[in-house]
This record gives sequence, C-alpha cells and structure tokens, in this order.
Amino acid sequence: MAYSGEPILVEDLLFKPEHSLIDQSLHSHLGATTTNGDGFGIGWYGIGSEPALFKSIDPAWNNHNLREIAGQIRTPLLFAHVRASTGTQVQRSNCHPFRHGKLLWMHNGEILGFREIKRELMMAVDPSLYPDVAGTTDSEVLFFLALTFGLRDDPFTAVGRAVGMVEKVARDHGIDDPVQMTVATTAGDTIWVFRYSTEGRTRSLFYSTEVAKLRELHPEVEMFHRLGIDTRFVVSEPLRDLPGAWNEMPESSAAVVGPAGNDIRRFRPLEPV
Repeated sequence: MAYSGEPILVEDLLFKPEHSLIDQSLHSHLGATTTNGDGFGIGWYGIGSEPALFKSIDPAWNNHNLREIAGQIRTPLLFAHVRASTGTQVQRSNCHPFRHGKLLWMHNGEILGFREIKRELMMAVDPSLYPDVAGTTDSEVLFFLALTFGLRDDPFTAVGRAVGMVEKVARDHGIDDPVQMTVATTAGDTIWVFRYSTEGRTRSLFYSTEVAKLRELHPEVEMFHRLGIDTRFVVSEPLRDLPGAWNEMPESSAAVVGPAGNDIRRFRPLEPV
C-alpha cells in the first residue's frame, strides 16, 4: 500500500480500514497467496532528510511494536508491505520497502528463474551501487537495476530498461515469461507505479478515486471528510468495498500518482543501453 496526502496517523491506514493491510496479511482475496506472513515493512517521510524504515520478519498481524508506533507516527507519505517469500530467505533485509537515499521501492511479484540469472543481473548493477545491496531478493535486484538505469531522474525509462534487461537475460537462458510485477516507488513527493508481466496476466493493482468525488458518492463515510483533497492511495487490494472508490490499473501500464491527479501511460520494456 502507498499513501500520499495530508499527514495522517499510520494506524488509520494500517489497522482501521475494513480490509486493512494487516487483514490482508492473513486473508488476502486477490493475491497470489492467501497468507503473507514472511515479514513486513513500512517506510515513511518525516522530519529527516531520508525516509525512515521499520521492518521485521514477524507476521504483521503479530507484531506489537508495529501497533505501538502506528499510533504515534503521523506522515504525509507512507509505503507499507506484507511479504510472502518466493524462495529467498526470510530475513529483515529481504523485507520491503527498500531504500536508497530518498527513494523507496516496493515490488509484488517475482522474477522467474532468478537463481539461474541472478549473477548476470547483479553484474549489470552499477559498481558504485553494488555495495548497498543488502538482501538476496529478486525485488531488490530489480530496484538496483532501475537505480542503475536512472531511477532518480526518469522512473518510467529506468524501470522500462530494468525490465528489458531481465527479459533479455532470461531469454538468453531459455526462461519464458520471467517478469511478474507491480511496483511502487517514490522520492517523497509523487508516487510512480507500474503494473506489468511478460505473460500479460499481472497481479492486481488499484488507485483511489479523487476525494472530492468520493465525498459526493459516499457522504456517509466520515473518513472521506477528514482526508485532504489531494489524498491518493495505491493498493494491491481495495481497503473497503465501496462502489466507485477504486480504479484498477490497466494491464501493462505505468502512472504518476500525486496531487495533480493520475497520469497513466502504457508501459513496455526497453532494451538496456
């Protein structure tokens, strides 16, 4: 889940919605796995020069420290993730979000055949970035490939080239349909999101309708009157079953989600240069 808007208590985002991320960690309706208990993480922007992280290998529903701090942290931008391992180790460094400088990154999905192509993908990471790779996941490698291709300056092109690199290396190894991803990344202002898979059957991703419209559609929902008009959510599964509240990201698409609205465009892998 990604949130951008007026500063809000983290517990209002993680624990209070009807189908909250904590509930999804136990009872996912649309995910590849029903239970996501191999760790969790949150990343948020506050008064520091870089975003803060709180991550653990505990299941999100069973971490009392998360509940404690969620009632004290107020932030205008939050990333939150619950993890189901696709074969890599259950360790803190493998929990999302991943951070580099001011950037945060989350990825749902997997790189098929990652063990066979991991070395070649790692060798494509910029040598100046390589020492900062802390974990063992395909998600973090995809992040560092995007950083290598200029994520800070042009996220659309950088992620396109990162995915293009993965697909090229996978083809060379005879691996079909290697990429399955929904991605969110931010530097603390706007959020960039991506929905793509090589086979064209990508996991779900939704963005919220503008708050002004939600107030018209559902005047009975008190929360909508407390949210700022620039509030945006991006989620794998809707947090509440409300007609008109959620919009599915199109297949093979990317978007900038922020105060100015949602700029959605077609996403396609690019040949790395």
